[in-house]
Amino acid sequence: MNIHEYQAAEILSRHGIPVNAGKVATTPDEVAAIATEFDRLVAIKAQVHSGGRGKAGGIKLARSADEARTASGSIFGLDIQGHIVNKVLVVPGVEIAQEFYLGVVLDRPRRQLVVMGSAEGGVDIEEVARERPERIVRIQVDPILGLHPYQAREMAFAMGIAAEKVSGFAAIAQTLYDAYIAEDATLVEINPLILTKGGDWLALDSKMSFDDNALYRHAGVESLRDLEEENATELEARASGISFVKLDGNIGCIVNGAGLAMATMDAVQLSGGMPANFLDVGGGANAAQVAKAFRLVTADPNVKAILINIFGGITRGDVVANGIREALGQVTVNVPIVVRLSGTNADEGRALLAEAGLNAVDTMDEAARQVVAAAV
Repeated sequence: MNIHEYQAAEILSRHGIPVNAGKVATTPDEVAAIATEFDRLVAIKAQVHSGGRGKAGGIKLARSADEARTASGSIFGLDIQGHIVNKVLVVPGVEIAQEFYLGVVLDRPRRQLVVMGSAEGGVDIEEVARERPERIVRIQVDPILGLHPYQAREMAFAMGIAAEKVSGFAAIAQTLYDAYIAEDATLVEINPLILTKGGDWLALDSKMSFDDNALYRHAGVESLRDLEEENATELEARASGISFVKLDGNIGCIVNGAGLAMATMDAVQLSGGMPANFLDVGGGANAAQVAKAFRLVTADPNVKAILINIFGGITRGDVVANGIREALGQVTVNVPIVVRLSGTNADEGRALLAEAGLNAVDTMDEAARQVVAAAV
């Protein structure tokens, strides 16, 4: 789950990180009123769940209320990587002496957290990682022992921070790490983290993402969800108890089991295709769930064929087959369907599907080859 910049700043502020606090507006007139209140140079920043706001024209400076009104008028309604700007954050201007990047992420292969820092703040960290990887300092953190003060100081020195500012940076780095743990985050970053001309540390831009599986522990975080920023199909799937993530391919996948769903997407790609989604229909794969899955998948106009991959463990193959037949009686599907059915009573299930005119195979590789060919 992602949240907006202003929400992330509020959370980090509660943890003790100094932030450049501002106010949120939804109209140009509100922006002008906030600019009048600040009575100084202000920055107007689009609030969307997307990077690249500056390059897209989503961040502008204004020196008066009239300038702020005009500038925000060009931001509202802006499409930034598929996200429409409906609100902006207005913050007071700050005199910047130096900009840095600081973030905490999960290194999945190593099963450790990584604190990352760079003296090249204010730009896309992905760009720095790609073009100047030596400019990023990484510290592997043991999840049990946490981030040690000496590690935070070592990072500061490696980033070229002046000796008299190292302790302040180290304190922020440790607080950011603690916030990451306390909030069950999957990402937390400050970009840029600045030194002002007055010598103070300040988080100018904050970003946080959260582990959906831990939201039950954070009712306050769940309430920060902006449904307008999320994919409508994914929201519908969540409400139905189906795990669904939209992707960019053209082969719809309906699978029972998250691990099998991942393997199915791999098989599709190995056969030369691209999955249009991740979809775990659940262990039962009954008619109602399969019908809902069909609706979710076919809502994507890019889908040219559908692969149903069911492994019958506790669930019987003939029961699943009947569920698929019933679902097709409820939902009109106008693209080819390939079914892979294996496990308990798979032969009986494939026979039932054949009666319904569905091509059913018993191996995942064969199913992947057929659905890729059908999508052409």
